[in-house]
Amino acid sequence: MHVLERGVTFILGGARSGKSSFAEGLVEASKLDAIYLATGRAWDDEMSTRIAHHKARRGSQWVTVEEPIDLAAKLKSLAGSEKAVLVDCLTLWLTNLMIAERDIDIEVARLTNMLSNLSGAVILVSNEVGLGIVPENRMAREFRDHAGRLHQAVATAAATVYFVAAGLPLKMKG
Repeated sequence: MHVLERGVTFILGGARSGKSSFAEGLVEASKLDAIYLATGRAWDDEMSTRIAHHKARRGSQWVTVEEPIDLAAKLKSLAGSEKAVLVDCLTLWLTNLMIAERDIDIEVARLTNMLSNLSGAVILVSNEVGLGIVPENRMAREFRDHAGRLHQAVATAAATVYFVAAGLPLKMKG
């Protein structure tokens, strides 16, 4: 059985791999105050439906906070010794940064540099996009490359790292 540790836990997986459900289960089993820090935006009807599905699945024991851009500051303000903050997800945050034309390297450094200073439990969820074919267009390649560097930096900073495929978590670090 997997147990949520204090400190930073990083959970990677492909689309529909079960990574968010696994992360939510860790938080719920911890009995800590559950905070869901959402980075996604409802750009269209499909995304609105996904957001509604996630909220319904979590239930009322979760406090949901939305922050599409300034993740480091919001995470710092939410983390606490009796709290578990689940950030879902880093790739949506990365998309928001790219659309806003923010400096990705600076934003990633802001996030990763403050992770070791947080109290309580923090879970960061992200989509692993580097396992497929090389994208055809430049923007998609840039996104894949930024995501790969982001994931390496977060995995280095995290105490625990899981990879989830087909709903099965594989502990890679910690």
